[in-house]
Amino acid sequence: MTSASAESLVSFPVRGMTCAACSARLEKVLNRVEGVFSASVSLAAEQADIHFDKARTTPVQLAEAVTKAGFSVPDDQVEMGIGGMTCAACSTRLEKVLAKVPGVTQASVNLAAERASVHFAAGTVTVADLVMAVERAGFRAQVIQNADEQMLREEQAYEAALRKQTLRLTISSALTLPLVAAMAAHMLGLGWTLPGWVQMLLSAPVQFWIGWRFYHGAWASLRGGVGNMDVLVALGTTAAWGVSAWVVALGQDHHGNLYFEGAAVVITLVLMGKLLEARAKRSAAGAIRALMKLRPDTARVERDDRLVEIPAESVAPGDVVQVRPGERIPVDGVVVDGASQVDESLITGESLPVARDVGDEVVAGAVNGDGLLRIRAVRVGGESTISRIIRMVQGAQATKAPVQKLVDRISAIFVPVVVALAALSFLGWWLVAGDVGQAFVAAVSVLVIACPCALGLATPTALMVGTGVAARHGILIKDAEALEMARAVTVVVFDKTGTLTQGKPSVVGLQGASDLLLLAASAQQGSEHPLAGAVLARASDLTLLRPESFTALPGRGLEAVVDGRAVLVGSPRLMAERGLDMTAFADQARAEEEQGRTVMWVAADANVLGIIAVADPVKPTANQAVAALLEMGVTPVLLTGDNARAAHAVAGQLGIERVIAEVLPEDKAAEIERLKAEGAIVAMVGDGVNDAPALAAAHVGVAMGTGTDVAMQAAGITLVKGDPALLAQALSVSRATRAKIRQNLFWAFFYNVVAIPASALGMLTPVIAGAAMAFSSVSVVSNSLLLRRWRG
Repeated sequence: MTSASAESLVSFPVRGMTCAACSARLEKVLNRVEGVFSASVSLAAEQADIHFDKARTTPVQLAEAVTKAGFSVPDDQVEMGIGGMTCAACSTRLEKVLAKVPGVTQASVNLAAERASVHFAAGTVTVADLVMAVERAGFRAQVIQNADEQMLREEQAYEAALRKQTLRLTISSALTLPLVAAMAAHMLGLGWTLPGWVQMLLSAPVQFWIGWRFYHGAWASLRGGVGNMDVLVALGTTAAWGVSAWVVALGQDHHGNLYFEGAAVVITLVLMGKLLEARAKRSAAGAIRALMKLRPDTARVERDDRLVEIPAESVAPGDVVQVRPGERIPVDGVVVDGASQVDESLITGESLPVARDVGDEVVAGAVNGDGLLRIRAVRVGGESTISRIIRMVQGAQATKAPVQKLVDRISAIFVPVVVALAALSFLGWWLVAGDVGQAFVAAVSVLVIACPCALGLATPTALMVGTGVAARHGILIKDAEALEMARAVTVVVFDKTGTLTQGKPSVVGLQGASDLLLLAASAQQGSEHPLAGAVLARASDLTLLRPESFTALPGRGLEAVVDGRAVLVGSPRLMAERGLDMTAFADQARAEEEQGRTVMWVAADANVLGIIAVADPVKPTANQAVAALLEMGVTPVLLTGDNARAAHAVAGQLGIERVIAEVLPEDKAAEIERLKAEGAIVAMVGDGVNDAPALAAAHVGVAMGTGTDVAMQAAGITLVKGDPALLAQALSVSRATRAKIRQNLFWAFFYNVVAIPASALGMLTPVIAGAAMAFSSVSVVSNSLLLRRWRG
């Protein structure tokens, strides 16, 4: 049995996939590799994610499996600054050392520049492997590669590929136009056509040079044991061109028996479709590039009483950064000097600039307004909010929605079924109707018109656009499953403190003994609870006593020894458990709770000293959030550890009818399970560590971005700026994305169900079939792009 510690994850970019059959085939190939636990391949993201046993296989072997299946893992490159080289022998030796690292295809070391450039199949080698190899050889290494450079390289590669495709499409169109003109003239009865040998010469470069990509793709696919779109195009066009060439060779080249123009037009139209599809897919992934461009390249850091401009990724936590008006903030941090209006719209979705003063937090990527800010860095580089958002969006776009698994199964058998239908069409027209010419046209049309690409792109492109547009509105969706479930949510369970309320409580009432506040504040010095913060703030002008011991009692309060006295601070449940008499302050406590306030009871040496009333104002948008959910037909529920009267008072303000109060943190998940047992699709919204089990138990966990990392880790959706009004928008964008997926799948299935029989019945020519196939994929991607108009 393999231990869990041996399991590793590797992600490869994969090139050469043209349709859903390709991704389904590669997934099967990878899952059959010895040592692989699971493999998932995304056609839209062109990526394979593989969980494997590192004791039984390696990333290099997995990359080789991808190549053997007929696809390719593109080369990646790492640039390193090298220290410690003194002569040419050093650089030569280091080149050999790096070249021996498993997976490295080329290593080049420049002694003068003190740089090393290492090429390897992407995903097969880690940067740590390379750095360790350099250090074992006795040198020092500093990686100079960053995400922005990677994005630039990808942009350059995309532009180069686009230029190449455009050039080939132009040449193909130029060679095909005379063939189309001749066909049109013949159909119009103008009595003019091109000689058969001229048609053959014009179409040959289109068929075998421009169209070589289809032969290459088809061979790679068939070698792997499964057909794809390239097989269909190659079969159909080769049959059309081959029969026409045979007719010319026999000297029977009157136009009616030639299909050169059909083959050439099909290839040209498919190329045009692929070019438009590539542009549309690039646009669908635009959200990630837009987010990456928010990160500034450099930062001005205060060092030794002077400003030094350094790369933004080199800023360390604790450094003080200066940001001038109009510049982007390079790090997450806290303002230590200055005041300004900051535009965080592209990160949080907040449309208006927000005021930031000393002590306020700011996020990397936001635009500074009209003031000079000095900011102490807290989270930098990959730990900044913008970097975490990018990782989460990339992760979501690489996952598969549950419906995609059905599509993958269909795609796997699609090509063999289509080839069989084409053969049946040919035999039907030949044997039953006795028309060999029409039999040939029908068979070629069936091969050419069938399109597994539209099926494969229907789900992932909608996911890419949906998660991207959500991110621009401050809604981070962790994976496709969360998005799929969110659209069906019927009940939303809210935590109270920090979710519906501002999470900044303040003391509004004290009733009891004179030393009540002193003892309560002294006891709570060791607590991180928001209510403890409120008490400590109220006692800021008192000289507090050091607690001799401190014990937190989750869901109840705390106990401590202060100045030799045994102090209890917490809920009435805690007082009751200890058998304390609360009648002296019961009426005052009830009055406070009926106003929606939280009451803390304080006791010392087994005697109740009094109560402290704390108010936590409701967030300004909480009413709007609840109203929007009710309008969508979703039932809001308030789940809190607070007392029932305070909870009902807050729920009454917001229009929430169902309240579950006085629930201990460990029991919140059980309450979620109880709601699920009632048949509800439950979303849980929370912000604290104590909410994490409930977030994980719900069908959809929603975390406030202003809350804890633990909550965000457990949740499937994060609301970046902690605004509950975004919840309805999250459900809305999930429903809109799901609707697009359904539309795309409907049209993809409808297209094939209608088009294939129409071609088999001889109602469509190969030219029309090629045009329809080319634009089916484009229409699916374009429909997904309409999601960018979503406004919540």
